[in-house]
Amino acid sequence: MKRQDCSQNKIREVMRAVSDTSLLLQMLMYSCFSSAVSPPLYSSSCRLRGQFHLNGMHKTGDVVLGGLFAAHFFSAYPDLSYTSEPRQPTCHGFDVIGFRQAQTMAFAIDEINRNSNLLPNVTLGYSLYDNCRRLGIGFSAAMSLANGQEERVTLHDTCVGAPTVLGVVGDSSSRRSIAISTVLGLYRMPMVSYFATCSCLSDRQKFPSFFRTIPSDAFQVRAMIQLLKRFGWTWAGLLISGDDYGVHAARSFQSDLGPSGGGCLAYMEILPWGDDRAELRRIVNLMKKSTARVVIVFAHESHMINLMEEVVRQNVTGLQWMASEAWTSAAVLHTPHLMPYLGGTLGIAIRLGEIPGLRDFLLKIRPDPYHNNSYDKSMVNQFWEHTFQCRFAPPPAGWVEAGGALCTGQEDLETVETDFLDVSNLRPEYNVYKAVYALAYALRDMLQCEPGRGPFSGHSCGDLHRLELWQLVYYLEGINFTTSFGDEVSFDENGDVLPIYDIMNWQWLPGGGTKVDRVGEVKKSASKGEELTLHDDKIFWNFQSKQPPRSVCSDSCPPGTRMARRKGKAPCCFDCIPCSEGKISNKTDSMECTSCPEDFWSSPQNDHCVPKKTEFLSYHEPLGICLTTTSLLGTFICAVVLGIFIHHRSTPIVRANNSELSFQLLLSLKFCFLCSLLFIGRPRAWTCQLRHAAFGISFVLCVSCILVKTMVVLAVFKASKPGGGATLKWFGSVQQRGTVLVLTSVQAAICTAWLVSASPAPHKNTQYHNDKIVYECVVGSTVGFAVLLGYIGLLAVLSFLLAFLARNLPDNFNEAKLITFSMLIFCAVWVAFVPAYISSPGKYADAVEVFAILASSFGLLVALFGPKCYIILLRPERNTKKAIMSRGIES
Repeated sequence: MKRQDCSQNKIREVMRAVSDTSLLLQMLMYSCFSSAVSPPLYSSSCRLRGQFHLNGMHKTGDVVLGGLFAAHFFSAYPDLSYTSEPRQPTCHGFDVIGFRQAQTMAFAIDEINRNSNLLPNVTLGYSLYDNCRRLGIGFSAAMSLANGQEERVTLHDTCVGAPTVLGVVGDSSSRRSIAISTVLGLYRMPMVSYFATCSCLSDRQKFPSFFRTIPSDAFQVRAMIQLLKRFGWTWAGLLISGDDYGVHAARSFQSDLGPSGGGCLAYMEILPWGDDRAELRRIVNLMKKSTARVVIVFAHESHMINLMEEVVRQNVTGLQWMASEAWTSAAVLHTPHLMPYLGGTLGIAIRLGEIPGLRDFLLKIRPDPYHNNSYDKSMVNQFWEHTFQCRFAPPPAGWVEAGGALCTGQEDLETVETDFLDVSNLRPEYNVYKAVYALAYALRDMLQCEPGRGPFSGHSCGDLHRLELWQLVYYLEGINFTTSFGDEVSFDENGDVLPIYDIMNWQWLPGGGTKVDRVGEVKKSASKGEELTLHDDKIFWNFQSKQPPRSVCSDSCPPGTRMARRKGKAPCCFDCIPCSEGKISNKTDSMECTSCPEDFWSSPQNDHCVPKKTEFLSYHEPLGICLTTTSLLGTFICAVVLGIFIHHRSTPIVRANNSELSFQLLLSLKFCFLCSLLFIGRPRAWTCQLRHAAFGISFVLCVSCILVKTMVVLAVFKASKPGGGATLKWFGSVQQRGTVLVLTSVQAAICTAWLVSASPAPHKNTQYHNDKIVYECVVGSTVGFAVLLGYIGLLAVLSFLLAFLARNLPDNFNEAKLITFSMLIFCAVWVAFVPAYISSPGKYADAVEVFAILASSFGLLVALFGPKCYIILLRPERNTKKAIMSRGIES
């Protein structure tokens, strides 16, 4: 920054970007100022107002990469007042793992320099600083990387040139990364973090040059939600730390858990930073009372230590813990004392990778005994003193916590027991390795740019000697490479790497020891999206059943029911309500029941739709069989009577009342019996149209014959009186046939008009029964049907009245009496038919109509032809002209 732009405007931007007072003071120490009191804005030289001496490691090169690592656990803030004396933070508690991460960056740069294909003719160097896990120290180190540490720098008029450091690998904390990247982002200096997971850092507006090789917490939350969904855990508790790490994770859980995981939180609590016994007791009591058996903890291992002390104190067992990456691999928790409570924990861990050659590189590091003053002692020397419990002469105050022997620098690392050489569990180190290579590949892509074909203004390319940092950011956004371990590395539009996590499981060993075993992974690839791979057979469950626990507020609603949420409760707490008739739910936990299509109905279990039972007067049901049998029996009787009459057609009783009309009447009755069959069976278009037409015409033909016979009887009686012979000329055979034909033609015309105007048709009626379809014939036109019945009724009433008037004629065998009785039966049947037909639903309406047809037909057949058949077959002595004409009645 100092070498690129020393304008006062830039200084004001930095001041506005950082709100913390201590950070502003530290930044001002690195600002450059004019040697003159008045303008111009640009000075010919700049010098540092003050200087921090930080723990670090350095190596020269054509291009220098910066790094921020936590090589110590604790520190004391230095005096921030402006003095000419250099200031040095006091750091305590050497962190071997943090130092190994710094050495991993050194190894990666050394490996790249030895690779002639990646960056030919370019040598990478590094400047690595210890942040001592303090925001102020980390920020100071970042400003040192950006500004340089030279006491005085001469500037050109243009104030341009290659930056001191091309990019920074770090920081390891989200909190420090937010502060540092806010400032570095003003100058578009690329910063690639290997351990900062806060999802807030994905905001490209606030952090335009921030990248990371560790997945954000947003993906970690989605990974945990996938685990919850995998085991059917819809009811879980969430414990978080009260910093950016925990707060943003809680926000992600609250926004993502319901829509994607189908679950909800039973409770959410913030863990106290210190050993607040009262607050911890309250939280553990809440966990005990809750029905949630799964507890998710997004916090640091220090929080977990305090929490587990209270869990052990209250002996809270039977919980399934889920760990965030911050404490999944915390060795301090992997103790037999805690395993009865934490055994079976499922955790998200940073991807475990392999870095070939790293251990050999670590074994080769050596201290510099001659570079060991109190301000410039490197991290290597401090590591050496910590590992071998020795000190370099002269003993620098503040760094060696206890005395000890003098260090020679020739001590053998393989002779001491240290975690430094353990490369079997490289997780943050693997991210450091990928971060260094990401910067190297971005630099390679920039150097391979052909002039005139570049991506910048005028198709220009970036120049290493006049490099603008935003140009390197451009190439960093487009990198895509695969590590030797096989992982694909590229950044999305937010600077996030293609995420991948290992799924870890805390297990008891047979000998009583503990082990954290990898049981799966969750990753996102450019082609397949997010994938969860889990080896269920490898998972240790710390329950008596050795199976995953159940953690639900309410059991799942089976198919055939719907979820009804309980008022005032979480969405996961609900009741299961059976679907009403006609509605179904065919999957578990349905929110609504869906209505079946019109022709379908719900099954007894309400879990699927079944075709509605179609109901009609069938030939296969008892009622249909009885009616069919009766109809055929009537037809058979008509045929028998017709045969008897034909055989005895010359006898007086057959010839007495116009045998031709008797034959026509028998045929019409036969048609009446047969037409009833059209009302039985599945309705079809032709049967619906034919049934009423055949019924109407057949009965009109029948009643017309009866009417003509009655009229003939009256005419014969009048002709027997003096002067009445002329009456018979109007009732000859031709007139009788014509009258029957004309009366029948009227009904035929009525039927034709009805069929043409509003023809009867099949209809699926769902009004009578919800679960049945009544298949029936709608009459089409009620008026047409009423006219048809009314015409039959008119002829029947007229026949009845004429027959009633002729009932006392003096013949021994007076047919008018029989006609009167038959018409009485006929009219009674059809008068009763109308209300019965109207009130009968579905197939029973057809049955009523068939019954009326058969009853009236049998009434006419028996009343008109029964006595005659009786005389013909059983009393042949009465079948004489004398007996018929006799006025007396023989016994």
